[in-house]
Amino acid sequence: MKAMNMMVIIALLPCIVLASGPSRAAPAGSRWGADYFPNIPLVTQDGETVRFYDDLIKNKVVAINFIYTHCADSCPAETASMRQVQRALGDRVGRDVFFYSISIDPERDTPAVLKEYAGRFKVGPGWTFLTGNREDITLLRKKLGLYSKDEPDAKAGDHHISLIVGNEATGQWIKRSPFDEPRVLARLLGESLQRAHTVNSKAIRYDKAPRLPGFSKGEDLYRSRCDACHSLDAEDGLGPGLSGVTEKRDRVWLARWLKEPDQMLAEKDPVAMQLFVKYNRLPMPNLKLSDADVDALIAYMADSAEPADNAIATAEEMSAAH
Repeated sequence: MKAMNMMVIIALLPCIVLASGPSRAAPAGSRWGADYFPNIPLVTQDGETVRFYDDLIKNKVVAINFIYTHCADSCPAETASMRQVQRALGDRVGRDVFFYSISIDPERDTPAVLKEYAGRFKVGPGWTFLTGNREDITLLRKKLGLYSKDEPDAKAGDHHISLIVGNEATGQWIKRSPFDEPRVLARLLGESLQRAHTVNSKAIRYDKAPRLPGFSKGEDLYRSRCDACHSLDAEDGLGPGLSGVTEKRDRVWLARWLKEPDQMLAEKDPVAMQLFVKYNRLPMPNLKLSDADVDALIAYMADSAEPADNAIATAEEMSAAH
């Protein structure tokens, strides 16, 4: 009897040893093989520890990107654009589709910092912000094809912008830009990547489809870079409505604000700081616009934005500017 018990204990030892170590990969039965998706531990903005494969992507349709919260240019614009996709999908996010933003600067991006960042962007349920071990996150970026060894300074947080969407169960994975038209991304996540496809009763034949309108350079820039945060009327979004902005702001000031807002905030320009504080301390991102881009964008805003009821700067703004 003792010999039998000893054999059982010996047989169980390998299982105990394997279970005690960190799980680094998807289960052996995964269609991707034992070593494809690293099942790394990550920590959510609420302080919950989760596993990448087991808890986040297994049998789910997902959108995954990598950010860092002190980014002054691409990350705020990327997050604002993804917020539009979330709004287009509505309550399906967190039920049929899951969003994950993973920090590439985990030393600074603690769960509390990530939670505050998500709050500033008014992120809804179903979108999780995550941090973890830098080495693990780098491994994950490589596995997902969202890493480049040519990045200027990965340790400082510089990174290439990209987004991967996919369905783990079907094996469909697609690399996209987070600045794609939000409705296109929402349709991809909400329809094309779902296992159960529905027939669109409103679909029309290709030869009957309406011709797409041509966009001016300024409109294309506005749609791809600006409308995630700004409307062309007086309604505020994440940032101010642009109604009358070309009349309200000095042309030289506006051109510089569009081109290098990060520098103006660093210099503590009075109007820039007032806007920063008023709009939930969300920095205007540096969109890497050329002078020609800025001119085209201002011309489009001047032609398209509704006239402001009060196009003249307030006395408070005027005194702050002087």
